Amino acid sequence: MKDILRKRVLVTGGAGFLGSHLCERLLTAGHDVICVDNFFTGRKANVAHLMGNAYFEIMRHDVCFPLYVEVDEIYNLACPASPVHYQHDPVQTTKTSVHGAINMLGLAKRTGARILQASTSEVYGDPDVHPQPEVYWGNVNPIGSRSCYDEGKRCAETLFFDYYRQYQLPIKVMRIFNTYGPRMHPQDGRVVSNFIMQALSNEAITLYGDGQQTRSFCYVDDLIDGMIRLMDTPDNFTGPVNIGNPGEFTIRELAEKVIELTDSSSPLIFKPLPEDDPKQRCPDITLAGKVLGWRPEVTLDDGLPRTIEYFHSLISAPQPSTWPDR
Repeated sequence: MKDILRKRVLVTGGAGFLGSHLCERLLTAGHDVICVDNFFTGRKANVAHLMGNAYFEIMRHDVCFPLYVEVDEIYNLACPASPVHYQHDPVQTTKTSVHGAINMLGLAKRTGARILQASTSEVYGDPDVHPQPEVYWGNVNPIGSRSCYDEGKRCAETLFFDYYRQYQLPIKVMRIFNTYGPRMHPQDGRVVSNFIMQALSNEAITLYGDGQQTRSFCYVDDLIDGMIRLMDTPDNFTGPVNIGNPGEFTIRELAEKVIELTDSSSPLIFKPLPEDDPKQRCPDITLAGKVLGWRPEVTLDDGLPRTIEYFHSLISAPQPSTWPDR
């Protein structure tokens, strides 16, 4: 009976930070998981512990090219998600969001699979509405240095909803706010990983602007729970739905927490604010609570020590000369 209920689930970007946690949760739930990744930012180390599972398969593949597999569900997470990585090759970033969405939607259409798009809070840009509800259309610079990611994700959402309207494809769109936890890439340039790596090395912690811009930080376990709940909603619910922790902190408060928890001697230094960096970022999660019955459970004070422990283990272990291991 169990094999009848076992779903065949495709996770693109499955060796990345979020994707690896999702693959793990899906396997625990008893599903057959295909992890697809081109290993630009994904790391084999993130999924090495899953490779002995008979129901786990890993494929090196770029979603900018069609993929021919038979699946019941698709989680489309493939795309560099930190400015350091998505600005490295902005044309490829846009292609990954747009061509990747087209190819995965085509696969879903052929197989009749339900498909979830991992979108982002960046679709709101530098918001003039706070906190950000799903009905807010955003304030995005279409030609800035971050546009490859922001507009790529916005276009992917457009494609998802057009496939829903034109082909009645069962879609789910999830807008992910800042997420942190074990398996973050140590050189992804995100604020949590940056601060922890700098603090553990007693290096100066770099803040941009005056450090008073705000972010909300969701622990990865909470995020994955919300993602799975969204996929399991009825076909008539598409989203978009915000998934994030509404607890709001200034960047300076985060830096001070990291210094305290690592017992670091790192000083704070300040640099100019990058182009189009949002001043505020906080999700309105009313819809997630109403439809998914979801609220984050892990506080920053609980999640940060777990994340620090992970990075400490990376620094303590022998490492190759370059990140990441692919």
